[in-house]
Amino acid sequence: MRIDKFLWSIRFYKTRNIAAEEIKKNRVSIGENTVKSSKEVKEGDIIKIRKNQIDFKIKVLQIPKSRIGAKLVALHVADMTEKEQYELLKLRKMSQDYYRTKGEGRPTKKDRRDMDDFLETDHDETSMTEDDWDSFFKDVAEE
Repeated sequence: MRIDKFLWSIRFYKTRNIAAEEIKKNRVSIGENTVKSSKEVKEGDIIKIRKNQIDFKIKVLQIPKSRIGAKLVALHVADMTEKEQYELLKLRKMSQDYYRTKGEGRPTKKDRRDMDDFLETDHDETSMTEDDWDSFFKDVAEE
C-alpha cells in the first residue's frame, strides 16, 4: 500500500491529500530516508512523522485493506514515539491554554498593551531629556 494511503487509512491524517502534502514537505520518512507518496509500505517498516512539532515514530504491524476505525488502529501500528515528545506536546498545549481558550482569535487591544509593557525596556534610562533634544536640533541646524 502507498504510504500516503496508509497514513490516511490508519487515521494519522484526515485526508489523503493532506498526507501527500506532508510527504512532499519531507515530514515523513521510512527509516532514515525521506519518501515520496508512491513509496510502498511493508510490514515491519518504522515510519517517522513530524506533526504538530512532535516527532512521531510508528511501526507497521499489518497493512489494512482500507480506512479503519479508530479502535482498530492498534492492531495495525505500534506507537514507538518517545515519552519526551508527548511531554513536549503537553507542555505546549498547557502554555497556550492558560491564557486564551481555543478559538478566541487575535489579541485584543488590552492584550497587545500588556505584551508591549512586558517587552518594553525602561524608558527612563533611554529617554532623551530636553537638553538632549536641544543639542540634537542644534547639530542638525548647523549641517
